[in-house]
Amino acid sequence: MMRTLAIDCATEACSVALIDEGGLIAADHRVLGRGHAEHLVPMIAALPERGRADRIVVSLGAGSFTGVRIGIATAKALGYAWSAPVFGYPTLALVAAIASEDEGWSSLTVCMSGGHGEWFVQDFVRHGRPDGDLASCTPQAAVARGGDRPLAGSQAAALAEVLEHRVPARDQLPDASRIGLLDPALFSPVVTPIYGRGPDARLPA
Repeated sequence: MMRTLAIDCATEACSVALIDEGGLIAADHRVLGRGHAEHLVPMIAALPERGRADRIVVSLGAGSFTGVRIGIATAKALGYAWSAPVFGYPTLALVAAIASEDEGWSSLTVCMSGGHGEWFVQDFVRHGRPDGDLASCTPQAAVARGGDRPLAGSQAAALAEVLEHRVPARDQLPDASRIGLLDPALFSPVVTPIYGRGPDARLPA
């Protein structure tokens, strides 16, 4: 029976889960804000058999620059040590899949905290399937996008308030224990970060 270790530390939340074909074996989910590097490995080590798995899946972002890189680096290191394949998935897709499942929404917009005061915004349908491109934009630009889809994510309530609560909103952070909700096509063997916005550093003119 194939066992999967799931890692998600691309946002304010840090979560790990050990799953097999029979379902969830064990999980840990913490809202840390910061400090993912100090917590992630001990959280994995506290899982049964120290989290040992046949494959590893990890969140690729978009999200915290540091959190995304910590998660990917840890997943790749464990994959090398265990000779286990590593696959990545988009962070916002998991947020969408969880909210869609729990609320029964057939389509929705995910709005998450981004960098430098911007928000990550993307439309989805069920099982985290994208229905548009990821955008990193100011809150004002997010409002200008309009739309009548329900909202989910760490900035869903903030966006709903500006929209005068014309659509339902659900505060939602990713949770590694629920990766089974994702469309299998969203798992990629290309494990590289999804930053969602360009680098802040610029080469000298």
